[in-house]
Amino acid sequence: MAPRLPARCWRQLQQPSSLLNASPKLQTTALRPSATPSALFSHTTRRSVKYGWSTQPKQARPNRFNQVTAGLPAPTTGPAAAMKRRDQTTPLRTGVLAVKKGMTAYMGKTGARIPCTVLQLDRVQTIANKTRAKNGYWAVQIGLGDRRPENVGAPMLGYYEAKGVAPKQILAEFPVRDAAGLLPVGVQLLPDWFHIGQWVDVRANSRGMGFAGGMKRHGFSGQEASHGNSKNHRTIGTVGPSQGGGSRVYPGKKMPGRMGNQRVTMQNLPVLMVDNELGIVVVKGCVAGPKGCIVKIQDAVKKPPPPKEFIERTRKVLDERFPDANEVLEMARKKHMELKKARQEGRIETLLTEGTNATPQLLLISIEAPSAARD
Repeated sequence: MAPRLPARCWRQLQQPSSLLNASPKLQTTALRPSATPSALFSHTTRRSVKYGWSTQPKQARPNRFNQVTAGLPAPTTGPAAAMKRRDQTTPLRTGVLAVKKGMTAYMGKTGARIPCTVLQLDRVQTIANKTRAKNGYWAVQIGLGDRRPENVGAPMLGYYEAKGVAPKQILAEFPVRDAAGLLPVGVQLLPDWFHIGQWVDVRANSRGMGFAGGMKRHGFSGQEASHGNSKNHRTIGTVGPSQGGGSRVYPGKKMPGRMGNQRVTMQNLPVLMVDNELGIVVVKGCVAGPKGCIVKIQDAVKKPPPPKEFIERTRKVLDERFPDANEVLEMARKKHMELKKARQEGRIETLLTEGTNATPQLLLISIEAPSAARD
């Protein structure tokens, strides 16, 4: 505890020498019994829990930080600022879902053998749009394949019924930069959504290896094969060094454990071929995951986006293939509300028995994949 100050220190504060030569009015104000220390020393800033630990007076500090009206810079926190920072790393267009069919070789124009991966688009349709006003971000929900209705829950059946789309095998969201990247609900995306030579990012879950040791999982070299080593040739050895470690194991230490089944993104893969009849997109190089796994394909974020002319042309072709997508969606919503009301009133079995046209009209796909592509 600090020592107590002598009485002469307080006496000097009560009658400062700087006030002896001041004006009579100031001396009278300073020597009044009711005068406070803040009146004597007005330049001293009060520091307390109430006013905060700041060297500025209360009037100069705003109630909230980073107020533009107080002459401070614009806020750098919040959803709007976060989306602004992610503009350059968010694609302009939505991506697609595909099925990995396997790897093969692609022969280039010069005769070079290029390893490539074949990805197939199986009835890829837009299911919903996520908007900034309603959801806080821009994104497009994409569905792939189909699913038997008896294997889908009632809530999801109603969700698909309101969209006018058959139940999908899997759903995924693709973030887009702004509202220009949103698409009509129910349209089908074909392989010509990408062009030859375009850079794409492909995401998928890697093959699961199960529980693996340190040599297989992390590439450890193992221990000596002789000189007293007995039945420890593939073990990782000690994991808790005492020197500088406090006889403990550091977090993140490379040890045996479950290997694989993690999301892996292969970036900047060029597109070698697109085929609408087969419904395939061929990309250069390898893609994570086994055969038959679901992958996500989207424009590369570390490369320039596709040309503006190509984006406009693909959007125009999409509108020509599905000119009445919005009308079909509104019709499906109306039919969904009618069926929902019938279920609540208990008339759904009667409607299904007697037959009615109240079932929603599913969006007809103008270009169907061949039977060989669906196997």
